[in-house]
Amino acid sequence: MPEGRLVIGSKRYSSWSLRGWLAVQLAALDVEEVVIALEAAPSAAIQAATPTGLVPYLEHRGAKVWESIAIAEYCAEQAPGLWPEDRVLRAHIRAIAAEMHAGFRGLRQAMPMNLGRDFAGGGRTAEALADIARIEAVWREARALSGGPFLGGAGFGLVDAMYAPVVTRFITWRPELRAEAWDYVEAVRAHPLMERWYAEAAAEPEAWRLDKYENPPHAPHP
Repeated sequence: MPEGRLVIGSKRYSSWSLRGWLAVQLAALDVEEVVIALEAAPSAAIQAATPTGLVPYLEHRGAKVWESIAIAEYCAEQAPGLWPEDRVLRAHIRAIAAEMHAGFRGLRQAMPMNLGRDFAGGGRTAEALADIARIEAVWREARALSGGPFLGGAGFGLVDAMYAPVVTRFITWRPELRAEAWDYVEAVRAHPLMERWYAEAAAEPEAWRLDKYENPPHAPHP
């Protein structure tokens, strides 16, 4: 019998759901996965299933948690080791995870997540490019501090879960990145949990597809 549930949106599009799902998987929480299709307008089904009308939303053994960064912290309490052990490195990694949660609006708007399309060359607004430059610097510094190949060290952790949707955006939109950034993108994409998410996204019904994500404003013209 599951000890709770995790409510998420369409895996093809929902970046915040990916973060929460990865955290729950890394912590090996025994919860039922409830996937609700995103809609062009706010989803009545998601509003009925979550306190905020947003995803992800976790219920686990009486705890009710929303906001992906809060879900990550809750999962870290259930499974120590998902943040780095070293105090100084852990502080740095938590700071860049919080920066991801709160920022990079230009990238989010110009390069929306879509795991089934190739928008190479598009989305290169000034705001997105500034965000990408900062993200590259964040990744470079974190991997230098931790020794890599992931941001917090040898293993895929919660900070990588926070940046995983950025990885998917870079794969879809193919901005110009340094070789070291592509190295990190490839390491995250090859992780078994990412392989699983991509496969399950590809298996979603075509009826779940939304024009605003399939034909976003900054997509390159054919």
